[in-house]
Amino acid sequence: MIDKVRTYIEREIGLEDESLVLVALSGGADSTALLLMMKELGYKIEALHCNFHLRDEESNRDQTFVEELCKKQDVPLSVRHFNTEEVAKERGISIEMAARDLRYDWFREEMKAKKATCIAVAHHRDDQAETLLLNLLRGTGLRGLAGMSPKHDGIIRPFLCLSREEILRYLESRGQSFVTDSTNLERIVQRNRIRLDLIPLLQSINPSAVEHLCLAQDNVRESIPYYIKGVEAAFDELGITATSFPLSVLTSRTLLHEWLSGKGFNQAQEEELMRATESNVGKMWHSKSHTILLDREALILAPLSNELKVPQIKQEIVSSIEEKGPNVAYFDADLMTAPIEVRLVREGDSFVPFGMKGRKLVSDFLTDRKINRLEKAESFVATCGEDIIWLIGHRSDNRYRVTEGTKRILKLSV
Repeated sequence: MIDKVRTYIEREIGLEDESLVLVALSGGADSTALLLMMKELGYKIEALHCNFHLRDEESNRDQTFVEELCKKQDVPLSVRHFNTEEVAKERGISIEMAARDLRYDWFREEMKAKKATCIAVAHHRDDQAETLLLNLLRGTGLRGLAGMSPKHDGIIRPFLCLSREEILRYLESRGQSFVTDSTNLERIVQRNRIRLDLIPLLQSINPSAVEHLCLAQDNVRESIPYYIKGVEAAFDELGITATSFPLSVLTSRTLLHEWLSGKGFNQAQEEELMRATESNVGKMWHSKSHTILLDREALILAPLSNELKVPQIKQEIVSSIEEKGPNVAYFDADLMTAPIEVRLVREGDSFVPFGMKGRKLVSDFLTDRKINRLEKAESFVATCGEDIIWLIGHRSDNRYRVTEGTKRILKLSV
């Protein structure tokens, strides 16, 4: 069994012997076996344990077991406590989803802080089969059919080559105990019902059901690179880009699913998005990493950013107008009666666009230029006192333009 896992790591993960591996350790059979086996294989390891405080004394029992196990095995251990129910309520998500987000966010923090190569989790072959069935019941694309990857985004799964039965045999051969999470026996959770009811039913039909489900996942996973090339070709043909999905091609639900894949949008959001496109109602959806806007004739995708970059404006007096472009504007310097400042566009802002005589709302001007709501929200203006003199990147104000009578020319550039 040790050789089986070693070979799997070499073939599917490519982990170097001197790597620091953080092991996610709950105290259950799978993670306990993972800790022991990674140490037995000679990797430098440290353990991470999450106490979600969801099972009263059982949660504290698990922590005590993990602490004693790591002390016995001489493995460094870090423990993190979470108020999971409160976080779930604040974010409006399920407790299971909140626990997952908290767990993996902390794991990545620890991986960066400890300069670890990766985080090992104990998902095994039976988990893989359960994931396939769960994804099928929810409705999924090709990536969902492929199941969990042996290595992805800093997470490794060395046990995907082992069955639960093999893991239990390994622990028995080492005389190692473990703890049992009582919630794993509750049929309220859909995954538990698949594990406790559906998998045994399938095995009664075919004893090799789990093995064959995992084989199907392997086949799908190996096909994905070729599938992606086909999807990318279709994207190019239909005008779909990394940031825009034309509503005219929404008849292809598969392409939309692939476009959203990897951006953190869940199935419920995808369904809501599809319904909203039928009425063309402007709306936004947010994942942890991206925002999608339904805007007129397209879905617009933009990465979330914690910081909005304010344009830095350079001011200089020049003798003539030479350089031109959206990031440069020229003005009559003697008309500037107040310091020039930069700020975000506000609701109700108006100016007199260059070449026009009357005022126009900034929002209307941007709409006419087919600027979507996401870009509008991040548009900046340069002001002189109360007046907008430049809608940066778009148009300067006609009242401050350079004329034949201008004596000094002010050049503003981003």
